[in-house]
Amino acid sequence: MRFFLSPARKTLQTAIISGVLLLAIGSGFCQNDDKPINIEADRMISQEEKNSVVFIGNVDASQGKVTIRTDEMTIYYQPNDPKKPKGQSRQVEKMICVGNVKITQEDWLGTGERMDYFADARKVILHGNAKTWQGKNMVSGKTITYYLDEKRSEVDRAQTTTGKGKKQERVKATIVPNSDKKKK
Repeated sequence: MRFFLSPARKTLQTAIISGVLLLAIGSGFCQNDDKPINIEADRMISQEEKNSVVFIGNVDASQGKVTIRTDEMTIYYQPNDPKKPKGQSRQVEKMICVGNVKITQEDWLGTGERMDYFADARKVILHGNAKTWQGKNMVSGKTITYYLDEKRSEVDRAQTTTGKGKKQERVKATIVPNSDKKKK
């Protein structure tokens, strides 16, 4: 969904873009070389044959001011390049977070049941009752997809089944005008 709200457009786009950008693990979280990524979990499983590492149980990952909390986080790496020295860091291909996903940075918050980040496609998807807040501004839908290179986001609605058939939930947005503007 694209937003074409004139006075509130900038505020809403700022809330979505800056918020979902923070979800963009590749642009900030995984490729920020100057700050370490700290991950804590109840359990970690390294799967060399799958080029992945799985963190399970009370996962808490942070880098700088960005924090991700989830039940499970799987990080997939590019396969080893035999030309590169052993022990050198590999690039992240994708990251999948499942269960009670919560991403924060300062006054921005994003939640959902799942988050997928795809490095090559430069795309982040927050699934399942996806919501983002920046201050008092909020956007929600079934999924929120952000295309990093295009600086474009889409929010899709959910379809639920009731006793009377299928019902289309609607995308929701709450936009609070800037409270710091002086009244004239």
